[in-house]
Amino acid sequence: MTSPEDFSRLQSAMNQTVKAHWKVFLFEGILLAVLGVAALILPPLASLAITIFLGWMFLVSGIGGLIVTYWARNSPGFWWSLISAALAVLAGMLLLARPMQAVLTLTIVLGAYFLAEGVATIMYALEHRRDLSSRWTWLLISGLVDIAIAFMVITGLPSSAEWAIGILVGINLLFGGATLIGMALAARNSNS
Repeated sequence: MTSPEDFSRLQSAMNQTVKAHWKVFLFEGILLAVLGVAALILPPLASLAITIFLGWMFLVSGIGGLIVTYWARNSPGFWWSLISAALAVLAGMLLLARPMQAVLTLTIVLGAYFLAEGVATIMYALEHRRDLSSRWTWLLISGLVDIAIAFMVITGLPSSAEWAIGILVGINLLFGGATLIGMALAARNSNS
């Protein structure tokens, strides 16, 4: 368990790090915001780039997994590790061999995820509406927004595959970048 004193020390250390390196956080925030805007301007290109990136990540991690599994071939769970690594290699090769079809598949998975997340969030909100007082409505709204996104993505298939991943990643990058920029500027101002 983490005590309140440990949490306070960790928070203080994080604040000191941000203050000491605010320029790095500012640079990263600007970079993320620019990438987010680029993804929002060209969502089909962003969707394709993300799919190719995922393909390479699966392929490299699968090859790494095969190497490690070979070295540890006498360890328990060898076959499960081998299957897992081989599946990662296969997934990577499929994503890289047919990236446009993979964008469609990833979009379907994304739509299903938002639908499941929305339902789960709504159920959580309804179950805790007495405990969370008025804040449960924010959870309810979040769940409804997730379901609306899922509806737009799923009913718009196959054309939504062109924009869905790029737009959602672009929004995420833009807000993440804006958050880092705000943090860096606040840290800079507190140094003065």
